[in-house]
Amino acid sequence: MSSVLIKNGRVIDPANNIDATLDLLIENGKISAVGTALTAPEAEIIDASGLLVTPGLIDMHVHLRDPGLEYKEDIISGTRAAVAGGVTSIACMPNTRPVIDNLAVCRYVISKAQEQGSANVFPIGSITQGLKGEILSEMGELKEGGCVAFSDDGLPVVSSEMMRRALEYADTFDAPIISHAEDLSLVAGGVMNDGPVATDLGLKGIPWVAEDAMTARDIMLAEFTGGRLHMAHVSTKGSVEMVRQAKARGVRVSCEATPHHFTLTDEAVRGYDTNAKMNPPLRAQADVDAIRAGLADGTIDAIATDHAPHHIDEKNVEFAIAMNGIVGLETMLPLTLKLVEEGVIDLQQAIALMSCRPARILGIERGTLGQGAVADITLIDPDLEWELVPEQLYSKSKNSPFAGWKMKGAAFKTLLAGKVVFER
Repeated sequence: MSSVLIKNGRVIDPANNIDATLDLLIENGKISAVGTALTAPEAEIIDASGLLVTPGLIDMHVHLRDPGLEYKEDIISGTRAAVAGGVTSIACMPNTRPVIDNLAVCRYVISKAQEQGSANVFPIGSITQGLKGEILSEMGELKEGGCVAFSDDGLPVVSSEMMRRALEYADTFDAPIISHAEDLSLVAGGVMNDGPVATDLGLKGIPWVAEDAMTARDIMLAEFTGGRLHMAHVSTKGSVEMVRQAKARGVRVSCEATPHHFTLTDEAVRGYDTNAKMNPPLRAQADVDAIRAGLADGTIDAIATDHAPHHIDEKNVEFAIAMNGIVGLETMLPLTLKLVEEGVIDLQQAIALMSCRPARILGIERGTLGQGAVADITLIDPDLEWELVPEQLYSKSKNSPFAGWKMKGAAFKTLLAGKVVFER
């Protein structure tokens, strides 16, 4: 296989605490050397002057809709959107049709991604069979088959006993249980955050306690069982504080936040914009501030998009009946870089939140530029200014609340195992 030499880039590799102008030599799909003034007569040269060279970004919370809902997104379009956003590895949620609750579906996802995808795809298996909350999935078998974590995302595990057993079972092979924290009895048909904006718009609200009550329960169960818990898409100040305190007590809990929850408030719903409808909903400014503080102090371990593509016909309806969710793979990078520009986190932290830290939670050998590592690499132009035009997104679905936004920073080139899979 050919070799590639990336020269003169600002290499940012949080896993190895590197931030310096360096060269990277890639041979046979792996990083063979990192240093200054590297030479390799046979290598293809990529001049990265003025660019950031980072580990391929990782998004640990993506809905690929494949199998069964390919009209919204599929593995081919979803991984193409990923690499366009600089993301080389994604973990995909199991709420497909059929659900990823058996080996056959797990193998289908992995083999289709390997044969036709542009990025690595790591399936997340369901906690319960058919996402019904009644019988545990065959987690051991799914883990052996390639699943990296377990979640009923999109739905909470209502039964506390079931959640307890899941944490105990998954712990026997050190897999995280990813919780979608939502007390459905408190949601009670709500469609946006409960607060003044919902009152103004005459829409039924979802109170913060719907998330916090379930966050508290799951943290207590993790503390009781000693299992590994990961809280998906934290959106309230209460959830962030509970995770912070649990970590201080030594509970094995981690969590993620989405770019939309640290960028937008429920004000975005005004005008009944269904692209601002998601679950958990966009919250108040105090919640946004708490999430940003949690990113800054390390309480929040990862930035993940909860990329949730929907067909226009599922969004172009009355707000109350519109589907929840937005596409996020192509906007994660600029929205995270905005936090750096605003001084919330530094560049090293930003890249860590999108690379080595999610890799560690999922137990995947990615997210580093160390010698011998797989050469999944993102070259980022931090100064590139562009406007988000939904029609230009690589995703099949265009449901983004950021249409018309001026973005800064984008993937310039994305390499998967040393091979260029995207260039701007």
